[in-house]
Parts: sequence; C-alpha cells; structure tokens
Amino acid sequence: MASKQQSTSHAAVSAYLIAYNTLQTIGWSLIGLTMAQSFVGAGPQAPLYELSKGLLNIFQTAAVLEVVHCALGMVRSSVFITAFQVASRIMVVWGVLHPIKDSQQSLGFSLLLIAWTVTEIIRYSYYVLNLAKLEVYPIVWCRYTLFIVLYPIGVAGELLCMYRALPVIGRTGLYALRLPNKYNFSFDYQYALVLIMLAYIPVFPQLYFHMFAQRRKIIGGKQKGE
Repeated sequence: MASKQQSTSHAAVSAYLIAYNTLQTIGWSLIGLTMAQSFVGAGPQAPLYELSKGLLNIFQTAAVLEVVHCALGMVRSSVFITAFQVASRIMVVWGVLHPIKDSQQSLGFSLLLIAWTVTEIIRYSYYVLNLAKLEVYPIVWCRYTLFIVLYPIGVAGELLCMYRALPVIGRTGLYALRLPNKYNFSFDYQYALVLIMLAYIPVFPQLYFHMFAQRRKIIGGKQKGE
C-alpha cells in the first residue's frame, strides 16, 4: 500500500514538473519570438524592453517555484545555487530594470535577454524531455555546451544594467531609507547594488565551473549515438 502511494505521489510530482517546465519553455519561446521580431523590425515598433517586459516579468518571477522544488526535494538541484541564480535575476528584473529606464535602454538589457532566453528555452526543453525519459542528444549537447558563451554574456548584461542604474539611484535616492526615522535604521540602495555587483566576483566562477563539472559528467567524452 505504501509503495502504491509513493508511486502515485511520484507520478503526480512528475506530471506537475512536466507541466511547469513545458509552460516555461512556451513562455521563453514567446519572449524569443518577440525579441527576434524586434531585432529584424518585423513586429511592433517599440523599445525591446517595452515589448518583452510583460512575459519577462511573469516567467522569470515564476522561477521562484524552482527554489521551492529544490527545498521540497522534488528535484535534486542545490537549493543554494538555485536560490542565488533565481534571486539575482529577479533582483535585476524588479530592482533594476522595472524602476530605472536607463537600464532598460542599455546594451546590457539586449545581452541579458538574448542569453537568458536561449538558455531557458534549452534548459526547460531539456527538463521536459528528461522527465519524459527521452534523450535528444542535440538538446543535451546545447544544454551543457552553449552555457560556455551564454553564461558570461548574461552576467555581463546583468552587470551593465546595474552599472547604468547606479547614477540614477544615487541621484534620486531610490529605495533609500535615511536617518532619522522611527526604525532607527538606514539603507542606501546604491551601496547595496554595488555590493551585489561585487558579489559576482567570487560567486560567478564557482557557478561557471560547476557547469563545466556537470558537462564532464553528462557529455564528457561521449559521442552522439553512444
């Protein structure tokens, strides 16, 4: 009886994860289509951020669920690594891009949107296939190879957006809390953002080389068809 219940529970979790990853694949594919149309001038004529922000805000924010998946043991990924990656992106989306127009218009936004979109389409497609117990080697190869270029591009884009935001934050006092106040506490968002940018120095190499380790584990030395 217990074995049957466990089997049912596992099937329900698998069905949920397939649905979640399928929806994310569709969402990021729509972002990719919007971005491609913008680049070739085939879609509505508006800044790239304005065209993509609705879908970007929804599907990137939904990634918070992935931290929950890790914490509940639904997937085997590291809670720390997943939380850092998701938090850093959500901070960029809501703490930098959403309130600060200068960051929306920077080269950094185009870079991060390209890197994030390609990465996520591949990543979520890979998860769907993996959950369905299907191995499509080109997707596996892309998942564990294209990050070599896409990850640094995405990080560079994030940092450029933050850099463009710093003068505006300093000038406007965005999200700042000055003394004296009833909480007897001060907060300077500009300094906080600088600290976040500096945190990329020790953290990025760890995450980047972790992916190389995963690549060696998954496809290192393996040829197509083996």
